[in-house]
Amino acid sequence: MELNQENVGKALQALSSRLLPGAAIDKLTRLTGGASQQMWSFNLVGDDDVEPLILRIASPMNGSDSTTLTMDQEARLLREVLRHDVPVPIVRYELKEEDDLGVGYIMRRVDGETLPQRILRDEAYSNARSVLARQCGQVMAGIHQVPLDKVSFLRQRTAEQLIDTYYQRYQACGEPRPVFELAFRWLRDNLPAEPAEPCLVHGDFRNGNLMVDRNGLRVVLDWELSYLGDPMADLGWICVNSWRFGNSALPVGGFGTREELFQGYQEASGRRVDPSRVAFWEVFGVLKWGVICQKMAQAFISGTDRTVERGAIGRRASETEIDLLTLLAR
Repeated sequence: MELNQENVGKALQALSSRLLPGAAIDKLTRLTGGASQQMWSFNLVGDDDVEPLILRIASPMNGSDSTTLTMDQEARLLREVLRHDVPVPIVRYELKEEDDLGVGYIMRRVDGETLPQRILRDEAYSNARSVLARQCGQVMAGIHQVPLDKVSFLRQRTAEQLIDTYYQRYQACGEPRPVFELAFRWLRDNLPAEPAEPCLVHGDFRNGNLMVDRNGLRVVLDWELSYLGDPMADLGWICVNSWRFGNSALPVGGFGTREELFQGYQEASGRRVDPSRVAFWEVFGVLKWGVICQKMAQAFISGTDRTVERGAIGRRASETEIDLLTLLAR
């Protein structure tokens, strides 16, 4: 069933009594900007209380992706990292088959801003920008210190396995790109030694998946790509040029420096950051994003997904080629 305003509202109203007896659903709104999952914002209104919530529903396009967590795994992970003081939204309810909404969960809505353009340019977030890179390092350190036995349901992935995965996806697009080929070769020639013990890796820690207010980082969103692996992958990913949204002089999300990021990480973890290892993961991150863009372009061209967002993101594959050449020349 295709989910629209009417049937989502009816389904939420039907299950509202399990969340809060006698409650009603108000201000249901489909959120834009998510390329992976459907997101709906709504209020749960009781006699004496209004609870702001978010409904997150799995996209059929991601159903067979081996690198993406199932929604029940994602909800379980959110609950676990919250117990270890990682700032994430509180999971309120996991959808059941009888709810007629598909696979997903409901989480508490957090006040703040996620749009990078506003975070990077609005005067309201000037103080947040001055501390955000360091805060990101501190929060990453907290993520990487979550005990492995608490997240053993996640897959472990080595750098070599990740390179193989994205090379297969690149080949499946059937569109040769010499710069991508060069970057894959460079990554294989410069593989770092695997860490003595893997850590929980967020997998998509970047500007756009961070909820920010005037004081800085509120919560970290979108945990669907989490896995067990090299913690430096998160530090490299947030430095990818695409997440700077035009503020290329500040490599960490367009709002901070690598030094600020590393300082926050080292203060919170007690571990020294290896900049060369982070640089490897930055190259991988740019290439990974390029392959993702190429795949979205293919989906748009083939008619599998004709949304404007897929087409617009798909065009950005060429940007990653420029970024890769810049990094490899360095």
